[in-house]
Amino acid sequence: MWPTALSQGLRWFPEQASTVAGQVDALFLFLVAVSVFFAGLIFLLVFVFALRYRRRAEDERPKAIHGSLILEGLWTVIPLGIALAIFVWGAYLYFVISRPPAAAMEVYVVGKQWMWKLQHPTGQREINELHVPVNRPVKLTMTSEDVIHSFYVPAFRIKADVVPGRYTSTWFEATKTGEYHLFCAEYCGTSHAVMGGRIVVMEPAEYERWLTGGVSVESLPAAGEAVFARLACNTCHKTDGTGRGPSLVGQFGQTAKLASGETVAVDESYVRESILTPQAKIVSGYPPIMPTFKGLVTEDQLLQLVAYIKSLKLDGQAKP
Repeated sequence: MWPTALSQGLRWFPEQASTVAGQVDALFLFLVAVSVFFAGLIFLLVFVFALRYRRRAEDERPKAIHGSLILEGLWTVIPLGIALAIFVWGAYLYFVISRPPAAAMEVYVVGKQWMWKLQHPTGQREINELHVPVNRPVKLTMTSEDVIHSFYVPAFRIKADVVPGRYTSTWFEATKTGEYHLFCAEYCGTSHAVMGGRIVVMEPAEYERWLTGGVSVESLPAAGEAVFARLACNTCHKTDGTGRGPSLVGQFGQTAKLASGETVAVDESYVRESILTPQAKIVSGYPPIMPTFKGLVTEDQLLQLVAYIKSLKLDGQAKP
């Protein structure tokens, strides 16, 4: 009874519960296999050569070795080929993990000593929990209120730093329903060990019932619109383009031309920078009159503003 329970409680790897988990494990096992093979080969050759070419007499002189071009070529080409294979495989997997699908559901994450605050686009907020539907890509846009954290879900094989003052992102697509551990993998203070939570993966119908079963909440773009109006941003950024600042309609996902002649992608990081340090990048054709809102908006409100600006679309414009 005890050995059976022990064997069930011990795993070589966490459960594979996302679309990339198998690919990550395959690359890891390949790296381990290559390392073990060459480590074993080196130790074996050291042992064999130590015995075969040991000095047997005081006056013994070993024969000169003139080398072999074939051998030199083999131990140059074979390791090079293995290294290139690892590079190509790793680069492919990196691009898969770093590029969320266009139709991914967006969730906003704020790390804080010592909790995770998560918010759905429809407005539902969670602390140390995240409910998601199975077989649907989920993009996480993350930032921190204080120090560096790291969003880590072993079963999904995802880990991404959550950095104060900037946005980072990662994504996953869960393939199995159930509950999976969420950890902070970056030491963040005295209670770092208790900064965790769970990801609850549900069937789509069950997830929709969960969304509609709670208290009625304001969607993220709607909350951002309220913050936009409270800060009087709409007095300068008018939708018809007649304000003292540029219209924000249809701008997210596009490229803006700056007064310096450079261009910049209008993404989450650019929107955040424009709110907190508006003089850093001035849009061409507009005066540098926008004040900073640093200290006037929280990280949650910044994410709401980003969601609202994302929602401002031109007629017929596709989502970024």
